[in-house]
Amino acid sequence: MINIPLRVEILRARIQKACEACNRVPSSVELLPVSKRQPMELIQSASQLGFATFGENYVQEGLAKAQACPDLSFVLIGPLQRNKTKQALLSFTEIMTVDRSELALRLRHLAEELQLSRGIWIQMDLWGEETKMGGCSETALPALIKTLEGDTRLPLQGFLAIPPPGQPEAFQDMAQLRERWQDKLGQRLRLSMGMSDDLEEAVQAGSDQVRIGTALFGERAMSA
Repeated sequence: MINIPLRVEILRARIQKACEACNRVPSSVELLPVSKRQPMELIQSASQLGFATFGENYVQEGLAKAQACPDLSFVLIGPLQRNKTKQALLSFTEIMTVDRSELALRLRHLAEELQLSRGIWIQMDLWGEETKMGGCSETALPALIKTLEGDTRLPLQGFLAIPPPGQPEAFQDMAQLRERWQDKLGQRLRLSMGMSDDLEEAVQAGSDQVRIGTALFGERAMSA
């Protein structure tokens, strides 16, 4: 039986230690539970500890969980196909993996049609990782941001990234990108980066949110 309270305590301690190393306030780092392929009983256990928002990778799975738990919020942290944008907007409170202008334009049209508002994050790939699914290059970023510009229904929250393993300097790449675009846009942008194995490096580079699955829930239990 997985001891969720103990795992949360351990994760909080890791975040606090990482924050102390770089003079940050631990409360400035959000722990986002990643509930991909995890059973509802573990999600409910986490919700009883105060977690109200969970990250999901698949639109259909997230839709089912959102319908089963209307008191909780789910955000999409997995790739989004164009033909699933309507379901995604209806199921998730935030779309965190927008990575191309075509997708952003589709989301704009549907958000207007559905008369709803959803927070948008841009998924970045600064390292040309062909093995990763999705990710906007730095050269394509200006056009993507311009597509979203001025849309109050899809407010830009920040950037999501999955830096290459074993390259802690990659977190600094994202931190610098964030600083450049905050200056250009004149607004605060959040960073979502860092997972079970590398949250310390992410926190010390300035990540505002770490996405934790295995270290919180254990190995994935459900089939996709």
